Amino acid sequence: MYRIYQLFALCLICFISALAGCSTDTKPKADAIYYNGVVYTLNNHFTKATAFAVLNGAIIEIGSDASVKKYEATKRIDLNGKFVYPGLQDAHCHFYGYGSDLGKIWLLGTSSFDAILDTLNANRNAIRNGWIFGRGWDQNDWEIKSYPDKAKLDLLFPDTPVFLLRIDGHAALVNQKALDIAGISPATSISGGIIEKKNGRLTGILLDAAVDIVYKAIPPISKENQIQALLQAQQDCFAVGLTSVTDAGIENSGLPFSLIQLIDSLQKSDTLKMRLNVMASPEEAAIYAKNGKIKTSSLSVQSFKLYADGALGSRGACLLEPYSDQPGHYGFLIHTPEYLDSMARVTAAMGFQLNTHCIGDSSHRLMLKIYEKYVGGVNDHRWRIEHAQVIHKDDITRYTKNKIIPSVQPVHATSDMYWAADRLGAERVKYAYAYQKLYKAAGVIAAGSDFPVEHINPLFGYYAAIARKDQKSFPEGGFQKEDAMTREEALRAMTIWAAYAGFSENETGSLEKGKMADFVIFDEDLLTVDESRIYQLKVNATYVGGVKVYQRGK
Repeated sequence: MYRIYQLFALCLICFISALAGCSTDTKPKADAIYYNGVVYTLNNHFTKATAFAVLNGAIIEIGSDASVKKYEATKRIDLNGKFVYPGLQDAHCHFYGYGSDLGKIWLLGTSSFDAILDTLNANRNAIRNGWIFGRGWDQNDWEIKSYPDKAKLDLLFPDTPVFLLRIDGHAALVNQKALDIAGISPATSISGGIIEKKNGRLTGILLDAAVDIVYKAIPPISKENQIQALLQAQQDCFAVGLTSVTDAGIENSGLPFSLIQLIDSLQKSDTLKMRLNVMASPEEAAIYAKNGKIKTSSLSVQSFKLYADGALGSRGACLLEPYSDQPGHYGFLIHTPEYLDSMARVTAAMGFQLNTHCIGDSSHRLMLKIYEKYVGGVNDHRWRIEHAQVIHKDDITRYTKNKIIPSVQPVHATSDMYWAADRLGAERVKYAYAYQKLYKAAGVIAAGSDFPVEHINPLFGYYAAIARKDQKSFPEGGFQKEDAMTREEALRAMTIWAAYAGFSENETGSLEKGKMADFVIFDEDLLTVDESRIYQLKVNATYVGGVKVYQRGK
């Protein structure tokens, strides 16, 4: 009997030991392990890794292949030496506007006004909500570079309102029917914009605040069409490696706050996976004063977008000295200095971020002084100047003193370089598109595209920032090459610095332990590929929160 008891005790001890051994050998869980890659982390030291593990949408380990072997994963993905980067970010775009524009007649690349008329005539049945919409014309691309007149448009479309937005979104050509609906007559006056008249008659050309009069007369699109626009924009973003974008104002949607609520609901249902930082309309400040900021894992609304002036291409940018190609014309402010100051005061009191569109050196100086008044000195408010396109050399140090973030669009430099000196003159243009000067002053620079003003592909901007050339390799040596960015700087500007500019650097922008597993895979290395081929590279795959949202077809 004693012998049996000894055997039983021995078996029990062995069983317990075995359990203890099993417990010791149990590996921590991961949903997926990615290994055998070249992984650019974009951390503070620009470290490279070869592998990382993902659990519940976040990175739980990143380092060598050996470092992730301790995890037991459902999936193990061999990267086969491919190149991995944090999900690319666009620090200034119009995500919703891009999606809603896809249903419009696209006029980019038209060589004359007659070419536009031919395009419209061929698409005369493309009517949305009773209107014909087009976007993308640019008179700077035409042989005759003056603004068109609506006379021929009236003959083609006497009874259907036509709204043709210029490429920059700051000017439009409309026909008489649209003017009538909007209530615009030769007697109508507007501040912060221009209703062009010749010999007392309307030409149909509207600039800035005048464009908004027509916007307000256009019926809002349906909720179904809003959803379609958001999902189409998402699909196109994922295909070019964008996983987070900052929508720089959805004020022309008709119902900005309602649209933000729709975005939130679509994200919570996992229908919309794109991470969005949305600049709110200052007209809705009272709503946010009551309800506060919006911050979820996918949506951030904690800033206001202001417009100080118009665009350089349409001569609406506000300059300290007259336009070199239009003597006596300085451009204009869209809002009064008093209004801009009051909105800065309200924004500061609410603890929100302020992001102001400044193209000309006059508006630039004004807003930098206003910023200094409310958030001057060392601070972490991260107020931004959007575009920061033309700056007086004496004002650059204001970025340093007041921790202001320049938010730029590198493709604007190579889009505008053909005529920028005509607008500004040889000396003033040296401080336009001055990205390296701005970066050195601020210590950080956020890069976007302003799509649909420019192409949605972030590599177009990456190439422009580095090469300062167009895609035909013009000009030789690059446009004002002293303001080019290095590849590392340009990559940071479209990842971790873009995230920082939107207060999301602790969740996105780099591949580090604890951050979201948002990443993009390329077959070639953005840091070493021949400069002339950068903009031609294609995304292999895009992931958001560890979930593949795009895969390039074979």
